[in-house]
Amino acid sequence: MDWEGWPNARSSRFVDSRPHRWHLQEMGKGPTVLLIHGAGGGTMSFRDLMPELARDFRVVAVDLPGHALTRLGTRQRQGLEPMAEDLARLLAQERIAPEIIVGHSAGAAIALRLAGMLQPPPKGVVGINAALGRFRGMAGWLFPALAKLLALNPFTAHAFARLSSGEASVRALLRGTGSVPDAETVALYRRLVSDPAHVDGTLAMMAQWSLDTLLADLPRLDLPVLLLAAEGDRAVPPETSDAAARLLPQARVIHLAGLGHLAHEEAPGVVAGHIRAFARQVLPEA
Repeated sequence: MDWEGWPNARSSRFVDSRPHRWHLQEMGKGPTVLLIHGAGGGTMSFRDLMPELARDFRVVAVDLPGHALTRLGTRQRQGLEPMAEDLARLLAQERIAPEIIVGHSAGAAIALRLAGMLQPPPKGVVGINAALGRFRGMAGWLFPALAKLLALNPFTAHAFARLSSGEASVRALLRGTGSVPDAETVALYRRLVSDPAHVDGTLAMMAQWSLDTLLADLPRLDLPVLLLAAEGDRAVPPETSDAAARLLPQARVIHLAGLGHLAHEEAPGVVAGHIRAFARQVLPEA
């Protein structure tokens, strides 16, 4: 994908770490905060949150394998466990030791799994509309099966990119999450949706996704966790965070009024404020 004009491009670099070629962005100084986007997103999701946090922290954001500008090395490692393992390998190679990990949606599940792998572990995890629940009803079995069938068809990504990247389609997709996207948000997601490689990486992630092991392990993840749950989120309802918090030994939930699934894009200052307050609690130097 052409990345000319990509948000915060001056902070970007590309790193080879087996098996992928990763795109990272980094800015600011201080305790290290790692940002992990959700399925179908990219570092552009944090385009305004990063500068907000960079006033107080060293902020690192990464495109997940097969997403946006990170080139997928193998389609067989797109599940939760291998993605967390590959990300841990990248962090070790680049000597990045996050003290706080922030994840949005499915990125919050990766953040929690990664927190249990890293040595030393982070001081805390923040989930923004954390996708920590199974799909309900028919979607519980239909969606993963459908994603697997689509991911097996080499023409699917090209067809989806061609048919679904119109402005009206992308705006409707984003509004369906409960967020109200501005023109820049729509334009950026159009660039993602129109890229067959990005669509293919997202489909592969959906097809291989399973939360079973993570959900079983949550009661043993004994570190501070803050879950920010937007009350208008139609993709991951707030009660998902409420239920996950009951499983975690040190979790707290804050409900965000008037925001949807892309809360950190709609109100980056509000989300940054909650992350700073959390940092003051878990980081003595913050």
